[in-house]
Formats: sequence, structure tokens, C-alpha cells
Amino acid sequence: MALNSNRFQVAIINIIVLLFFVSTTFAASGGVGTVTHLSGPLFGKKGDGAQRVLSINSAVEQGDTLVAEKRTYGRVKFTDGGEVTLRPGTVFVVESYVFNKDKPADDKAVFSLLKGSLRAVTGQVSKRGNVNAYKMKAPTATIGVRGTSYDMKICDGNCPGLSDGIYFYVTDGAIEVSNGAGSVEFGAGTYGYVMNDSTLPVLLPFEPSLGLDIAPLESSSCGVR
Repeated sequence: MALNSNRFQVAIINIIVLLFFVSTTFAASGGVGTVTHLSGPLFGKKGDGAQRVLSINSAVEQGDTLVAEKRTYGRVKFTDGGEVTLRPGTVFVVESYVFNKDKPADDKAVFSLLKGSLRAVTGQVSKRGNVNAYKMKAPTATIGVRGTSYDMKICDGNCPGLSDGIYFYVTDGAIEVSNGAGSVEFGAGTYGYVMNDSTLPVLLPFEPSLGLDIAPLESSSCGVR
């Protein structure tokens, strides 16, 4: 009797382990990106209003709106190797994303920063096929790249000592910032600013205090599970 009971317990444990690996694989597949680092609550919202809590290894899909809470840092790695790190209080949308390693002409990555701040490192999209395939949109400007890394922040009454608008810093490569007033290119090591859609982006002669640190992710990859 005891032997049968032990076999039953072993069978249940095996089923639980199998379900765990299946669910983990499912979470990390089928999307355009994966949450790789997380410190704090991160939510994913669908177009129909459905919301889910994201954790490390959660899949991010085209059309998702990601919402980082006020103390949350989160990093998403996309299938082309690109990454986006979200800082606290950020709302970010994966508008359109296509990457097929065998069809570079179809590449497309269109994102939107609606609120908050992020750091982006571009992947293969825009480095092959269509060089204009990558766009990072914001309320008053759009960033295009040729392969780079940069920080971007929307100030709306939340940046002491700074005027409202969009600020950005290029750490590597170059970005082209465009809006209704025109387009300006910014190279590595430069800070830029856009006041509104009808004002040309400008190079800043000083380093603004933007709080671009992502230390919580560098010290730990633990998050909400």
C-alpha cells in the first residue's frame, strides 16, 4: 500500500515539473520579446483592455502596452537582439514589430513612449534591409536610428529645474529626431531637447539632470514572479 502511495506521489511531482517547464517555455515563446530583468511590478495591457502581470521570462507581444509602476525597472529583449529598459513610472507601447532573419526587407520596429523614461539599444532591425525600419515615437517627436543606444525621457511637470518636453542622450551611434518643424541628427555623447511638435529639436550645451540610472537592474535580476 505504501509502495503504491509513493509511486502516486512521484507521478504527481513529475506532472508538476512537466507543467512548470511547459508554462515557462510558453511564456518565453510566441512573442516579439521577453522580459529578462525586473525589479518591481510590471504590467502588460492588450488592446481590448485585458491586463496581466509580467515576470522574468514573460513574453511581450506586438500591440502590448507595458506599464512600469513608480519603483519598477524592467528590461525587455526583442527577437532581433535589441533591448528596451523601462524606468519607474513609464508607459511604453510595442506598436508594430516584424523580424524574420530570412526576410530583412520586412523588418519593422515601431515603438511609442507615452510617459516616463527608457534606455534603448537597437538590434538587427534597421541594420539590414530597410534602414528606416526602426522608429521610437513620443508625443512631440519621433526618433529614427541606424544602430545605436540612447536614453529618452518625457518631462511633464516631473523634472525639477527643467522645462517640459522630451530629452534624450545618445550613448553610441547616432539618432535622427524628427517632428513637425524638421529633423536633426545627434551623435554619441550629445544631449538633445524637443519642446513641442512645432519647435525644431535642439542640441543642449549642458548635461541636464535626468536621472538616467538603471542600477537596480545591474545589481539584481530578481523580480515579481
